[in-house]
Amino acid sequence: MRMALSNVAFMPFGLLIDRWRWGVFDGSITPDHYNQAWWDLKAKYQGVAPVSERGEEFFDPGAKYHVPANTPYTRYFLARVLQFQFYKALCDAAGHTGPLHSCSFAGNTEAGAKYWEMLKRGQSQPWQQTLAELTGGESMDASAILEYFAPLQAWLTEQNAGKTCGY
Repeated sequence: MRMALSNVAFMPFGLLIDRWRWGVFDGSITPDHYNQAWWDLKAKYQGVAPVSERGEEFFDPGAKYHVPANTPYTRYFLARVLQFQFYKALCDAAGHTGPLHSCSFAGNTEAGAKYWEMLKRGQSQPWQQTLAELTGGESMDASAILEYFAPLQAWLTEQNAGKTCGY
């Protein structure tokens, strides 16, 4: 559950930060709707609403350091995707069978060697090539994170069967 709270719960937030920033940059979010757009995205991606009325006299996006500092946030979102893609590749290298969430490749020499080879590449080649050497594919792929949390997804689906959301 700790993994879900730190990763799954983060992903919608990680996405909405730069969705808001990109909207400001491309002009689809105008200064007179900065706060409204922020809360619209929070509702869309996180399913949350402010506890009280938040008009345009507020600048809630500014509470996240990356917004006023003009620091891209997508890197954190993408890092979560890659984290699980790497994890699956190393579990495969270790010969793991069974649910992905039960894998441990600690002390496995095959997984360690594969990881070390990736790290040795540094910036010596395009990242897609390095990714392919580790995972077998040149594209980022979120299927590993979905596989890892599939048991949780199934449990949540069962728990919420027939229930409706109040917002």
